[in-house]
Amino acid sequence: MYLPRDQAGQLYEQLVRNQHPLSPPVLIITSLGVDALCATRILTSLMKRDFIQHKVQPVAGYSELQDAGRNFVLPMTRQRGGDGGVVVCLGAGGLVDLEEVLGLDGQSVEEGVEPEDMTDHGVEVWVIDGRRPWNLNNVFGSSTILQQTEEGAIVSKRQGVDRGRVLPHYAPGKGGIIVWDDGDIQDDMEAEREAYMALQDMPEITEEDLDIEQEDTEDEAEEDEPSSSQSRKRKASSHDSGGESDDGYDRPRQRRRSNSSMPIPSSPGGNPYSNQSVASTPPTSSQAQSPGAVIPSSPPKAPSARQLRRKLLKMRRKHETTLQSYYTLGTSTSEPVSGMLYGLASELGREDNDLLWLAIVGISSVELSPFSRSKSGRNETGRRVLDKSETMREVLRDEVRRLNPVPEDELRRSQNGDVIPMKARSPTDCSIRLSPEPRFLLIRHWSLYDSMLHSPFLSTRLHMWSDIGHKRLAKLLAKMGISLQEAGKGYMHMDMELKQSLRKRILKFAPQYNLDGLVPGEDGRRGLEGWGFVRSWGWKSTLSAVDVASVVSAILEVGADPHLPETTSPHNPSNYQPAKTYNSRIRALPTPPHSEDDSDLSAAADPDWTTHRFFAAYDALDPVSSSNTAGLSLLLSHIGTAQHLARAILRTGSALISKRQIRHLRSFRMGVVKEGPDVALFSHPGALVKLAAWVGEAVAVLESEKGRRRDLNEALVLGCLDEARGVYVVVGLGSGGAGKKIRSKAEIRERENKKKRKAADKAAKKAERARKRQERKELQRERDEANGLLNSDDEDEDESDATESEASESSDSESDADSDDESAQARKKRGHGLNRFGQAFQEVVEETGARVRIDSFEHSVVEVKKEDLAGFLEALSLRTVIG
Repeated sequence: MYLPRDQAGQLYEQLVRNQHPLSPPVLIITSLGVDALCATRILTSLMKRDFIQHKVQPVAGYSELQDAGRNFVLPMTRQRGGDGGVVVCLGAGGLVDLEEVLGLDGQSVEEGVEPEDMTDHGVEVWVIDGRRPWNLNNVFGSSTILQQTEEGAIVSKRQGVDRGRVLPHYAPGKGGIIVWDDGDIQDDMEAEREAYMALQDMPEITEEDLDIEQEDTEDEAEEDEPSSSQSRKRKASSHDSGGESDDGYDRPRQRRRSNSSMPIPSSPGGNPYSNQSVASTPPTSSQAQSPGAVIPSSPPKAPSARQLRRKLLKMRRKHETTLQSYYTLGTSTSEPVSGMLYGLASELGREDNDLLWLAIVGISSVELSPFSRSKSGRNETGRRVLDKSETMREVLRDEVRRLNPVPEDELRRSQNGDVIPMKARSPTDCSIRLSPEPRFLLIRHWSLYDSMLHSPFLSTRLHMWSDIGHKRLAKLLAKMGISLQEAGKGYMHMDMELKQSLRKRILKFAPQYNLDGLVPGEDGRRGLEGWGFVRSWGWKSTLSAVDVASVVSAILEVGADPHLPETTSPHNPSNYQPAKTYNSRIRALPTPPHSEDDSDLSAAADPDWTTHRFFAAYDALDPVSSSNTAGLSLLLSHIGTAQHLARAILRTGSALISKRQIRHLRSFRMGVVKEGPDVALFSHPGALVKLAAWVGEAVAVLESEKGRRRDLNEALVLGCLDEARGVYVVVGLGSGGAGKKIRSKAEIRERENKKKRKAADKAAKKAERARKRQERKELQRERDEANGLLNSDDEDEDESDATESEASESSDSESDADSDDESAQARKKRGHGLNRFGQAFQEVVEETGARVRIDSFEHSVVEVKKEDLAGFLEALSLRTVIG
C-alpha cells in the first residue's frame, strides 16, 4: 500500500491517538546514512513531544535487517503473543519485499518447516526510503488480508485501501506495508499500478500450460480416429443389409434414424423443439427461386478455450513486461528521507530551527552522494525548470528566511553577499543563515590552500595528481592576488580584504580553469541560487551544512574514535598501527547458495561496530536547544577524521590516475586498489564510494578535455582488496561530472575568444548607435535652428532606439533558449543515465556462479571472492550498466 503525501500527518495522528502507556514501543529501523540518521533525529523528536515510546535499531545491510525482523518484528505479531505495533523503516527496505525479509509472510527460512498463517498479524510497517525503484509488492500489495466474494472467490481486500492507495478513512490495526509516497507513485507510476492490479486478478498461466494442453488434445484425437473409422464401417454394412431386406422393416429403421437426427437442424429455418425437420425435406423450386426469401447468417463461432487461454497469456505477458521494464530502469534517488519527515513536522505545525537544520544536513548529504545525479532543463517557453533537488533547496531557503528573520542592523551588512559567515551575531545566536559557500572542503577549519587542494570538484579539474596540477593551483592563486604564504594560513586568520573579495576573484578567473560553479554566481533566481546554509552555536563554532554532513559521514565510514587518524596515519611511523578492516569488524553478511561462507570467526567476538558508529554519529547531531552541549564537542572532535578521509581519497585517487591503473573495458572503466597505506580504510563501502566518485570525476575531466564526447563508457567499477578475508569490495558508478559541463581546452579557448569578440562587437555597435544618434541630433538641431523651432523629443527618440535594440537582443536569446530546450527534450527519456550496476551484478552472478555477496542497501556495492574477480569483471563488461 502507498500513502499519499498529504495524508502523512493524518496517519501519524492516528498513531498518537492509539498509543497508551501499555502500548509496545515503536521500532525505528534505520540505515547507516547521514540522511537516514537526520530523519531518525526528526522522528524521535516528534515522538518525544507526543510521549510515544520508541526504540532505534540501526542496520548496515539486508542481513541485519533480516535479523531485526526475526528478533524484534516477529515477537510483535499476534501469532507470537504480541499485540501488534508500528515499525518504521528509514532509508532501508524500499527495494525488496519487506514482508518476506522481515518474516511477515509466514515462510520460514528453515527447511522442513511448514508456512505459518500470518493473516491479521497486526504489525504495520511504514517504509520511508529515497532509493528507487520501489518493490511493487510493498507499493500496491494489500498484505495478507483475504476476503470471500459473493461468487465464492478468495481475493485480497483491505478496507480503506483502493487499488493499493491508502484512503483517508483507512483504519490501522490489521498490519501490512505502507509506503510513504513523495509524489512519484501518484504521478509517474499509473501504468505500473494498472499492470500490477491486472496481474493480481489473472490466473497463473504459462506457455508450458498451452503446450501440455495441445499435447493432450492431439493424444485424444489420435485415440478417436480408429473408433470413428470403425463406426463408419458399421454404418455402411448396416445400410447394405437394409437395402436387401423387405420394405416393412425399412420404414421403421428410417423413422428412428430421422428422429435421432431431429434436434440438430442443418439450417436456421428448422425448429429443434418441433416434430418436423426442415433438413430432411428438400426445398421446392419456388422456395429456391423466391427473391424475397431471407436466409439469416449463422451466429459467430465462439472462441475456443485454447484461444481464450492464449489471449490471457498475451495480456499477462504485456503486464509482466511493463513491470519488468520498471525494475530494469536502474537505481536512482528521489526526495531525501529527512526532507519528507520535515514535511511531516511542518504539516503538524512542529517545525523549528533544530528540525530544519537536520533536514538541511540530510538533504546536503544526499547531494554530495555520487548516486544522486540530477539536472535541470527548460520548458516549452524556454524558461529554466528546476529539478527536484533545486526545488527542495528553494523551499529550504524560504524556510530559513521565515524561521530566522534578519535583524534590522544586520540587514544592510547582509546585503553584501561576498563573505561567508565565520562567527555568530551574539553569544546566544543559534540561527541559520544563507551563505555563498564555495565548493571548498572544510574551509573554516583548514587553510585556503588545503581546502582547495582536497576539494573533489577543484582537485580533479586542476589535475592535482601531478606536479602540473599543483603549479596550476599556485598560478590560479597568483592570478587572484593571493600568495602561497597567505593561502597557507588558516582561513580564519587570512586578511579580511582578501576574504571579502575572494568570491569576485574566483568568479573572474574560474572560467579559465574549467571551474564554472565553484562559487555561486550572480545571475540566479533572487540572486541566491546555489547558496549554502550555515548555523552558529553561539561563539563556540559556526559550521556549514556540507561540513556537518562530511564530518558525520566520516564518523560512519572511518570510525567513532576521534584519535583513529593519528594512530592509522602512515606519516606517523611511531604511532602507526594497521587498522582492522571494516569487513572484519562487522557481522557476517548473507551468502548466496552457490557461495562459500568462510567469514572470519573472530568477527563474532568483536563489538557491534554498526551500533557503535551509528550512535556516535547520532550523538554528534544533538539539537542545539538541548542543555547538553556534548554533541557539538563530539562533532568538532571528528573534524580531523573527515580531513583524514579527504587526504586518503586524494592520495589513493592520485596514485590510480598517475600510475595509469584505470583500465578501459567494453562497457565501463575499471580500477583496483590492492596496496597502499589506505587499503584498510577503503574496505568500507561508503569510503570506497567516495573514492570512486573522485576517480570517476577525474576520468570525466580527462576525457572531456581531450574533446571526446561524454558517453556510457565513463561508467566506473572500482574494487578494493580485503586481504584478510580474501574478497574484493566492488562498487559501480555512472558517469562523472557532478552535473556540470566539463569543457575541453579548445572549448575554453574558443569561449574566451568568443567573449572577446562579443564584447568588441557590442562596444562597436554601441559606438555606432551613439554616433548615429549624435548625427540625428545634430541634424535635427540644425533644422530647428533654421526654422526657429525647438524639438524636445530627442531624448524620447534615443530611448526608443535603445529599447528596440534591447528587444532584438532579448528575442535572439529567447530563440537560442528554445532551440536548446528542443534538443534537451529530445535526449530526455525515462531511465536515461540511471545506474544499472545492481541488475548487472545479479545477472552475472546467475550466469557465472561467482561467489558474490550482495548485502548493501546500495545494490551497486557487492563483495566478490578474490579468485572470482577476473571472471566476474569479464562477464560484467558484456552487460549494460547505464540506462
